[in-house]
Amino acid sequence: MLKSWTSNKKQSLLAIVISIMYMLVNSFLISQEVYWFSVLPAVLIILMVYIFALDKIYLLIAFFTPLAIDMSEIGIKANIGLSLPSEPLLLGLMFLFIVKLFFDKNFDRRIFTHPVSISIYFYLIWMFLTSLTSEYPLVSFKFFLARLWFIIPVYFFGIMVFKNFKNIPRFIWAYVLGLFIVIPWTISQHAINGFTDHAAHWVMSPFFNDHTSYGAVLAMFIPIIFGFAIAYYKKSTQKFFTALALIILLTAIYLSISRAAWASIIIAMGIFFLLRFRIRISWILSAAAIFLFFIFSFQGQIMMKMEKNKQDSSDDFVEHVKSMSNIATDASNLERINRWMSAIRMFKERPIQGWGPGTYQFVYAPFQSVEQKTVISTNVGNRGTAHSEYLLALAEQGIIGILSFVILLLLITRTAIHNYYDIADQKVRLLGLVLFLGLTTYFAHAVFNNFLDTDKMAVPFFGIIAAIVAIDIYHKEQIEDEVPD
Repeated sequence: MLKSWTSNKKQSLLAIVISIMYMLVNSFLISQEVYWFSVLPAVLIILMVYIFALDKIYLLIAFFTPLAIDMSEIGIKANIGLSLPSEPLLLGLMFLFIVKLFFDKNFDRRIFTHPVSISIYFYLIWMFLTSLTSEYPLVSFKFFLARLWFIIPVYFFGIMVFKNFKNIPRFIWAYVLGLFIVIPWTISQHAINGFTDHAAHWVMSPFFNDHTSYGAVLAMFIPIIFGFAIAYYKKSTQKFFTALALIILLTAIYLSISRAAWASIIIAMGIFFLLRFRIRISWILSAAAIFLFFIFSFQGQIMMKMEKNKQDSSDDFVEHVKSMSNIATDASNLERINRWMSAIRMFKERPIQGWGPGTYQFVYAPFQSVEQKTVISTNVGNRGTAHSEYLLALAEQGIIGILSFVILLLLITRTAIHNYYDIADQKVRLLGLVLFLGLTTYFAHAVFNNFLDTDKMAVPFFGIIAAIVAIDIYHKEQIEDEVPD
C-alpha cells in the first residue's frame, strides 16, 4: 500500500512539473507572438481519444460538424476546401478505421455484406470510374476522395458505433447540440438586420453557406426530435427539454425562409401516415400514376396558371409560400430551372459516363439557354451547381450514376420499412421510424438542392443511414428490458 502511495505521489509531482514547464514555455512563445503551442493540450487529448475511444471521436465529430467553418471563411487559401475541425477529424478516423481493418480480423462481416453496403460499393465504384473519364480528372478525384472520408468513417465505422444502442440517440443529440450554438448566433444576426428576407439568406454564415443548406439540416432533425418529444422519452424532464429543443428547431426553420425545407417536412409527414396506416405500395403507385397522368394531360393549363403567379419571395410568410410556384418573375425559381435544364443538356451530350464528379460548376455555362438565363445567371457558370442531387448525378455521372444513387435510397427505404414492420419492441421501432422520416426530408429536398458534398449534410445523412442499418443488424431482436431510456 505504501509502495502504491509513493508511486501515485511521484506521478502527481511529474504531472505538476510538466504542467509548470508547459505554462512557462507557452508564456514565452505568446510573448513572441507564437500562438500555436497553446492548442497542444487539446491536440494531445484528441490523440489519446483517437487511440483509446474512437466512438467518442465519432460523437465529437457529430457535435463539431454544424460548428465547422470552411477554410476560405477564415482567410486560409488552399487547393482543397476543408471544413475545420470536422473534416480533419473525419480523415483521421477514416485512416485509423482502415488500419484496424487490416489488423483486426474480428469485424462483423454483416456490416460489409448488408444490401445497403453493397449498394454503396456500386455507388463509389461508378464514381471512381467516371473520375477516370472526367472532363477535369483532378477535380473529380478530389471529389471522390472527399466522398470517401464521409462514407467510410461515418457509415461503415458508424454501424460499429451504433452496435451500442445508446449511441444512436447520442449521435442525434451531439449534432443537435452543435446546432444549438449556431441557431442563437443566426437568430441574433437576423435580429440585428431587422429579420429581413435579404438578411435571412446569409445570417448563418460562417457556419453554413446559405439559408438552403441550413434549412435542409434543420428539416432533417425536426421529425426525429418531434418523435423523441412525443413518444420516445417517458420521463417528464426528458420530455420537457426535448419539447424545448423542438420549439427551438421549429423557430429556426421558420426564420430560415427555406421553402424547400418546409415542403420536405410536409412530405415526411405524408410518409409517416403511409407507414402508420400500412397503405399498400400498389395503392401508392396507382395514385402516383394518376397524378402524373393528370399533370401530363393538363400541363398546358398548369404552366399558364404558374406563369400568372407574380408573387416573389417575401418577408411575409404566406406570400413567401405562394412564391414557390412563381416561374414568371421569381429569380430563384427561374435560375433553378435554368440549372436543371443545363444538367439535362449535359446528360444528353454524355449520357453514359457524364462529365465527371464535381465538374458541373465548371462545365454547365455553355449549356445554358439564352431564353432561360436570369438576372443571377453568369456566363462563366461560377455560382453553385445543379440545385438537384438527382440531376447533378445525371449530368456528372450519367444514367448509371443516378441509378446507383436511386438504388441506394431504395435499399435504405426497404431496410427502414422492414425494421418498422418487423421489430416488436416499440422503442427500437419508433427510433427507426423517426430516423427514416428525418432522412426522407433530404430525399425530398434533394429534388431542389444538393448538399452531400458538404460535411454539414453528409455527416447526418450517412450517420442516420448507419443507424438504420445497425438497427437491422443488431437490434431487431432486442427486448424491451434491454432498451435504455
